[in-house]
Amino acid sequence: MSKEHMMAAEKKLSTKAFRFPGPSILLKYNTVLIFVILLIVSSFLSDAFFTEANIANLLRQSAGLTIISMGMLLVILTGGIDLSVGSVLALGCVLSAFFLQTMPFPLAILLTIATCVAIGVGSGYFVAQRKIAAFIVTLAFMTIARGLAFMTSKGSPIVMDNKVLDEFGSGAFLSIPYPVWVMLLVFVGVAFLLKYTAFGRFVKAIGSNEVAVRLSGIQVNKYKFLVYVISAGLCGIAGIISASRTGVGSPVVGTGIELDAIAAVVIGGASLSGGRGTALNTLLGVLILSMIGNIMNLMNIPAYPQQVIKGIIIIAAVLLQGIENKVRKPV
Repeated sequence: MSKEHMMAAEKKLSTKAFRFPGPSILLKYNTVLIFVILLIVSSFLSDAFFTEANIANLLRQSAGLTIISMGMLLVILTGGIDLSVGSVLALGCVLSAFFLQTMPFPLAILLTIATCVAIGVGSGYFVAQRKIAAFIVTLAFMTIARGLAFMTSKGSPIVMDNKVLDEFGSGAFLSIPYPVWVMLLVFVGVAFLLKYTAFGRFVKAIGSNEVAVRLSGIQVNKYKFLVYVISAGLCGIAGIISASRTGVGSPVVGTGIELDAIAAVVIGGASLSGGRGTALNTLLGVLILSMIGNIMNLMNIPAYPQQVIKGIIIIAAVLLQGIENKVRKPV
């Protein structure tokens, strides 16, 4: 073989061995890319965006949705769905205000969370043990929880007069609002759970291949039951945060927030069929949605266009997932 042919062959092999990985990396980290681009665009659209007051307000508003979305992520990872989160949030909001009228603060908070957990126990039982579709079960409990919220409040918001909860909703530690600290605590807990515990591995595995996990001797029903319980408990915490921010226990709060939670999880790259998703990407998904609303409010744009943009972003996220799957698929 001539020297020219050998050099050509080596060049061809080197080109094949060192393909530019750019597109696959961009698809893998598309949520981070969207978040960074939105940050840059927002800074140009409004001078008020990067002010300390606005960032604190943005994070405070994101706290409840982030906490709910972390529970939704766990449910979706198993291949399920939880439509009751908004109603359970409203129940937690109303119960915290109701219990604080006659009970000490710690007892009122514990009873509120315990009641919301009971809703999750019901959902988890019918989904895991009775094998009823999660969509139907959580739709039923969505109605039940909302009805309980209206019954408890008698259809009107309950005005609170509790200094501890008021201080929690409006106060801050190290210039970071207290609700944001709770949000970060929940985020770190779920991230640790998914990455470093057997529980997290089993939850993902159930969503990827439930039959294989069941045949491996793992108690699938237990883990599917627990994710709904955790989701409801987190909704109770989010409801308490909502009550602390507004000063009232409203039975109509959280209407439609289940769609925002699902959107945040999907924008974060999680698969609705289960088995794939991370806490960090879900957090970024929440922040992306919150930034859209925040920047449009700063620009005095009506709320209706926000819904259109959210829908477009969800479709774009799903399309990116499809492209990413094709790129990952071995040829």
